[in-house]
Amino acid sequence: MRLTIVGAGPGGYVAALKAAQLGAEVTVVEAGEVGGVCLNWGCIPTKTLIASAELLLKLKEVESFGIELGGQPVPNIEKIMQRKNKVVETQVKGIRGLFKSWGVRLVEGRGRLLDAKKVQVDMPGGSTQVIETDKVIIGTGSRPAAIPTFPFDGDRILSSDNALTIKAIPRSMIIVGAGVIGSEFGGIFNALGTEVTIVEMMDRAVSTEDLEISEVLEREYKKRKIKILKNIKVDRVETRPDGVHAFTSDGKELAAEKMLVSIGRTLNTERIGLEEAGVEKGKRGEILVDEHMETGIKGVYAIGDCTGRILLAHVASTQGIVAAKNACGIEEKMDYNTVPAAIFTSPEIASVGLREFQAKEKGLDCRIGRFHYRALGKAHAIGEIAGFVKVLADASTDKIIGAHIIGAHASDLIQEMAVAIRNGLTARQVAGTIHAHPTLAEGVMEACEAVHGEAIHMPKEKEKNS
Repeated sequence: MRLTIVGAGPGGYVAALKAAQLGAEVTVVEAGEVGGVCLNWGCIPTKTLIASAELLLKLKEVESFGIELGGQPVPNIEKIMQRKNKVVETQVKGIRGLFKSWGVRLVEGRGRLLDAKKVQVDMPGGSTQVIETDKVIIGTGSRPAAIPTFPFDGDRILSSDNALTIKAIPRSMIIVGAGVIGSEFGGIFNALGTEVTIVEMMDRAVSTEDLEISEVLEREYKKRKIKILKNIKVDRVETRPDGVHAFTSDGKELAAEKMLVSIGRTLNTERIGLEEAGVEKGKRGEILVDEHMETGIKGVYAIGDCTGRILLAHVASTQGIVAAKNACGIEEKMDYNTVPAAIFTSPEIASVGLREFQAKEKGLDCRIGRFHYRALGKAHAIGEIAGFVKVLADASTDKIIGAHIIGAHASDLIQEMAVAIRNGLTARQVAGTIHAHPTLAEGVMEACEAVHGEAIHMPKEKEKNS
């Protein structure tokens, strides 16, 4: 079976490798670099910058660990970017090596469907190539949304892509949007020494997360002197010789050297031959697919951001595996019920399952257990006492239906809760599993104990007067 995949992002390249493992003859068409946005402009480069930023913050506290540096650490943005580029290059080489190992053919150029069985590739230099295929997987991804109010110029007004190639640390920065991207970059630039102001139209930062998570992040960012202006919109922007001036909905004028805009993404579903192939799109331009990741055209699948579902790399990868299996004749359905998410702010945020407000909207009766990092010996040992673990369990079955963590290594700790929810485990089952000491994972165990008011390292609640 000949399979052609348009796009080599975290969905496309994973789909290619899975299909090759299953015996398909796989061709991947990519206009940029393998790894897509995630590897080249998203997940990996930003987390590499975050690693430098967090190390810098830690070094500023080094004396509290009994270590004397003899001077203040100074960020070198050129070397930080060099390290970021090296990490990305290493990962790119790894994917290309995997393609070679599994016999996946990579064609560099822009892919476009001619029909369900033909993909045209516009090659660099102007030539074209037509690939005949049996089945197609589309994984063309997304890009930062271009908004007329904020015309990107790559100098004063930046997209997240522009921020990853910045050559000097700005003295000040306005960030539009306190979602995942805005909050992460706010933490990065603050650590590097930039005066950061984040403007958010919603009533809280990271508004997709549990309310208590937002409260802790806002508190910790306030300690770091990161300003978060909520319930405010930027109506107009002017670039002047001294920087960027933003005029807000509450009548104020904000000024900074740079502005970073992080308020949405546009799906890459234009000019890729969807109309010619008869592939249907939704109102947002998303490619419509079923639970098998197949479009309305038999043998044509779509995965990742271009489907408009959950715009996360690991979701795209899972969709890629599902699509590859179905294309190879193995029935597999996509399940979105247990999707962990992580936000690499400082402290980190991670969640899986229902938020408390979502449980209430569904009319679910649930018990909630919380356990704070400051009660963990390991948290004190590593100097990371900010944050908590919150677990939601169904009141009648005790099955875990949601978990939320803010604190050190939250992105790693959430996996235990993802496994628990996917397999229908109860709070008592997780609480009754021996957890190594001293670890941060004990916070997950104790939060599950707290669901029933039995956390060992929490004071007894005082009885309320009737």
